[in-house]
Amino acid sequence: MNLILALVINTSLAALLVTIAFWLPQLNVYMEKYSPYECGFDPMGSARLPFSMKFFLVAITFLLFDLEIALLLPLPWAIQSNYPTTMLTMALLLISILALGLAYEWLQKGLEWAE
Repeated sequence: MNLILALVINTSLAALLVTIAFWLPQLNVYMEKYSPYECGFDPMGSARLPFSMKFFLVAITFLLFDLEIALLLPLPWAIQSNYPTTMLTMALLLISILALGLAYEWLQKGLEWAE
């Protein structure tokens, strides 16, 4: 009974807060609020500039190697297990796959910023 009561109260409170959050900003609608800059003059150009795809490629590469470090972090403790050869083989396989991917990206000039 307490669980059902807590769920009902939490759901209704969340719905009430979401409704208030969508309703309150629509009370004071004026032209300056819709302008992209609230500094008093019209914008000279577009405020939205596209990101370079190189930025996303470097970000994904960083995340990939950050994940590699997280996967290889327990390696010193795993060496003391009963089957260290299996664990070392898997670790070397992971490192070699990532090294091949990095070499491919390097050869394709994916890590260079200049066009």
